[in-house]
Amino acid sequence: MLQWIAFDADDTLWHNEILYAQAQDKLKDVLSEYIDSETVVDRLYKTEMKNLAHYGYGVKSFALSMIETAVDLTNDRITGSDIRRIMDIAKAMLASEVQLLSHVPDTIKLLSKSYDLMVITKGDLLDQQEKLARSGIREHFKYVEVVSSKTEDTYRAVLDRYGIEPQRFLMIGNSLPSDVLPVIAIGGKAVYIPYHLTWEHETVDNHQLQNNGYFELDHIGQLPSLLKQLTVQE
Repeated sequence: MLQWIAFDADDTLWHNEILYAQAQDKLKDVLSEYIDSETVVDRLYKTEMKNLAHYGYGVKSFALSMIETAVDLTNDRITGSDIRRIMDIAKAMLASEVQLLSHVPDTIKLLSKSYDLMVITKGDLLDQQEKLARSGIREHFKYVEVVSSKTEDTYRAVLDRYGIEPQRFLMIGNSLPSDVLPVIAIGGKAVYIPYHLTWEHETVDNHQLQNNGYFELDHIGQLPSLLKQLTVQE
């Protein structure tokens, strides 16, 4: 029987990818006198991918990638004032209001009465902790894990740390490669709730989903009903 339910944070509990999309648009404006928008988008993504191994995930990593992209695309001609504009874009992202997705407050409160809840999310430790603290739902989570990546080994380590058996564990998230596939692979259950914006890095080919049993919902408010069905089946 399920006892533990873990949630991804960004774009599962609160809006996040929209901030990156808006920041990318602002970067295109900053670099408009140097280079075309399409090139900016392409180079920024490639720079992010290259830098993941060095900086990990989160706004601070994204900020460094924006600055590096700007320096590269302008052949070192970008001005100090434009670099400052990019830094201000990142600071605005960090200071932005935490906007919970629909149904999140009521669903989390309800589930916390019957299950042990935790957050397992990627990103910058300080940023994620502060967002959760400002979200108004921190009290409902027993544990919070901010990890550098979400792999099978990552989930095994987290579950071992708290003595959780995979078959009693359910992961909820908006990323198939991060929140679903690795959890299914270690014997747990997973629920995929798509977000209307998805970072290209978090997409998977259809063939990767074959023979992988998981559940898909339109929104988090449908989760209590799914859990009732699973309880009956057990």
